[in-house]
Amino acid sequence: MVSAQGNGHEAGAPEKKRMIMYAFMMGCSGHQSPGLWTHPADRSKYHNKLSYWIDHAKLLESGSFDGLFLADVLGGYDVYNKNLDAALRSGSQFPVIDPLLLISAMAAATKNLSFGLTATTSYQHPYELARRFSTLDHLTNGRVGWNVVTGYLDSAARQFGGKQQDLHAKRYDVAHEYMEVVYKLWESSWADDSVVQDASKEIYTRPERVRQINHKGQYYDSVPGPHICEPSPQRTPLIYQAGSSGPGMAFAAKHAEAIFIAAHNPQVAKKRVDTAREAAAAAGRDPHSLKVLALLCPVIGKTDEEAKAKYEEHFKYGSDEGALALFGGWTGMDLGPYGDDEELRAIDSNAIKSAVENFASQDPSVPKWTKKAVANQIKLGGLGPTIYGSPESIADQLEDWIEKSGVDGFNLAYTLAPGTFEDLVNLVVPILKQRGLMWQDYPEASQPEKVQVTDGPTEGFGINEVVGLTSREKLYGVGQKRLRDDHYASKFFWKAGQEPPKLD
Repeated sequence: MVSAQGNGHEAGAPEKKRMIMYAFMMGCSGHQSPGLWTHPADRSKYHNKLSYWIDHAKLLESGSFDGLFLADVLGGYDVYNKNLDAALRSGSQFPVIDPLLLISAMAAATKNLSFGLTATTSYQHPYELARRFSTLDHLTNGRVGWNVVTGYLDSAARQFGGKQQDLHAKRYDVAHEYMEVVYKLWESSWADDSVVQDASKEIYTRPERVRQINHKGQYYDSVPGPHICEPSPQRTPLIYQAGSSGPGMAFAAKHAEAIFIAAHNPQVAKKRVDTAREAAAAAGRDPHSLKVLALLCPVIGKTDEEAKAKYEEHFKYGSDEGALALFGGWTGMDLGPYGDDEELRAIDSNAIKSAVENFASQDPSVPKWTKKAVANQIKLGGLGPTIYGSPESIADQLEDWIEKSGVDGFNLAYTLAPGTFEDLVNLVVPILKQRGLMWQDYPEASQPEKVQVTDGPTEGFGINEVVGLTSREKLYGVGQKRLRDDHYASKFFWKAGQEPPKLD
């Protein structure tokens, strides 16, 4: 057995940093590559079929991926031309289904693959969300994580009675208190020795080992508890975060165990990695306990020439108006009023100028930045870079990113589903394994003590399930199912045989 941070390669070989590998998807067509659903080999228009997700989960597990990360939004991209038409026509993240309802089915078809789920702190009460994640953590044997977001679409806020989102700083103030509530429910409402299921004494749960949390705060003035679920394998799901603003980075430094970044080259990524780890250290944490995953979209051919041809072919299927709809939603900037040939760096909008200058720094070869140029920049792979090449070239590029940027791994978007992930699993993963950059197979997880039954079924029906690694163990090693001691929320953990911790 090897640790989750080991690689399982031959003894005596130099130890290399294992890449953490996630697939980046969403319950919609195209996702980060708007319009690619029209390619005859793409299957993302079947995102509302359960087999689409089960087959992806099986594919990713066969390639020893750490997990499948699911993005989500609760509104449409209606900034471009001040309506939803472009998003509707192009299928750009609209329609979109609820990702939470996909996870149980995918977990049943796999043993080790983890699942990251995006959910907002803005529109769902923490008591309700806590139960949903505890339920998923139970049903997946600890293979679930929460990407904590505050939301970014005014179109979502309107569905919940607001004219627009709360101000950015307030959303994060709410989110910090939200986390206090869910931590108290997950970590401090039930002791580790609360559930005994002692049939001889007719005691399922020891009442004295369960308590109310009685949270009273600024935004949640009364959450009495107790949590409605018993402690799950991880108690708190693995916490992801993707905010890059000042408040977002401060939130990540305190709460996140893994963060997602989008940077178009390793040098820019390194600055963000360093900033994130410095913030984690300032929060009293081991800076390397904060794992950083970079967004990349690979296009893979058997040769570099084939990969370039494939990239150019996929590019032709990309939707300009779909890309501009996404750009409007991501930035709040409407490029609709501007002419097709109008240079965006010359217009009276500091925000648009700034966004375009950022694109120009990523690709200085573009002579004139217009709406078309912006669309071209993001219609394959979104805000992250799209790389192409032979399997060896892709492996080289991924390794180069790890060495130069200091990221711990990747959140890999696709141009074609499942084609991109099939190419990764079949062509690139074997090379990464050979180089010692991915584990040969998932490390063995410690198994629960076997239950001996005297009546009824002796197997199945929940008895003695074989479990895989939890999401947290994949980051920190076999046995680290619960929050690390240097995480803020560890102070809430109610340990077996001990008095409950005090709640502020």
